[in-house]
Amino acid sequence: MNVKTLFLNNKAMEEVGVLDMASTIRDVEKVYRLFDSGDVISPGKCVLRWGKTPEDENVYGRINAMPGFIAGEFDMAGIKWIGSGPMNYKKGLPRASVTVILNDPETKLPVCFADGTEVSTMRTGASGGVAIKLLSREDASVMTICGAGAQAPTQFEAAKIARPGIKKLYIYDIRPENAERFAGKVREKYPDVEAIATGDIESAARDSDIIDCVTLASEPFIKGEWLKKGSLVMNMADYEVDRDCVRRADKIVCDFWESIKHRMISTVALMWRDGLVKDEDIHAELGQILNGKKSGRENENEIIYFNAVGAGILDIAITARCYKKAIEKGIGTNLDFWE
Repeated sequence: MNVKTLFLNNKAMEEVGVLDMASTIRDVEKVYRLFDSGDVISPGKCVLRWGKTPEDENVYGRINAMPGFIAGEFDMAGIKWIGSGPMNYKKGLPRASVTVILNDPETKLPVCFADGTEVSTMRTGASGGVAIKLLSREDASVMTICGAGAQAPTQFEAAKIARPGIKKLYIYDIRPENAERFAGKVREKYPDVEAIATGDIESAARDSDIIDCVTLASEPFIKGEWLKKGSLVMNMADYEVDRDCVRRADKIVCDFWESIKHRMISTVALMWRDGLVKDEDIHAELGQILNGKKSGRENENEIIYFNAVGAGILDIAITARCYKKAIEKGIGTNLDFWE
């Protein structure tokens, strides 16, 4: 018996819509709903880490394996295999490289091998967009993005879909030239937005309705005392915000709480470890809000803290959409998996 599998490289994935942020946001919302309804299998993340401490991975890197199955319209199993090389920039290489393998849930055979690098940045941006849609003020107009790397463009693209009224964007990065470069791209793509590269993170944070952190920071640089009433602070990666950001929050919201505790690298996870946050202090996961079980933002004065860790099922959903479109359009390379 011959078995074929479809190979989709980065260009093929772009042809079938991997860069469509509106569709990605819809995919991500559906996955959050299905997760909350129990219609997924998500064993969690296995981390292949170099170094002796979690902080070492910000120097030496890691490879994560993230398997899963999603029911509903996706009906697909698979795994995300993502390498992170923080020093890759010295070689002119991207920090993250991702492969997604899709498996038929009935036969368990692989049906697709796809480049998932853009999938990963898109789904993280979309997760931020969903959080902004549910948790930020509807009239939010000022945003700060911390970290001007690969995540920044998709975070802002999703933010503008969720809150078109954003008119001012502060960009902060430990490398000022990166902040300036991204600010220029924002001005070019969004003429209605005042994009400001800044080294004064305190002033930016105090002025912002939304603070979005997508960095590799191992020490907090956003202070709770800077958060104005009604702000949303998004802890999208590591230990980026201080514990007062969590203490001051009227609501603590996350994407996948058990995975956050397992990952043990974000501010709220470390506070849970130290007994400063309990399970019952978590107001909601995004899926609970989307399914109407919990509230999102309830008034304009709430300070809300959001933490995301992500899951392979998000990448599998987006890749499954692209795979189905590739089959329809005859895009990609068929490989003989078995002969």
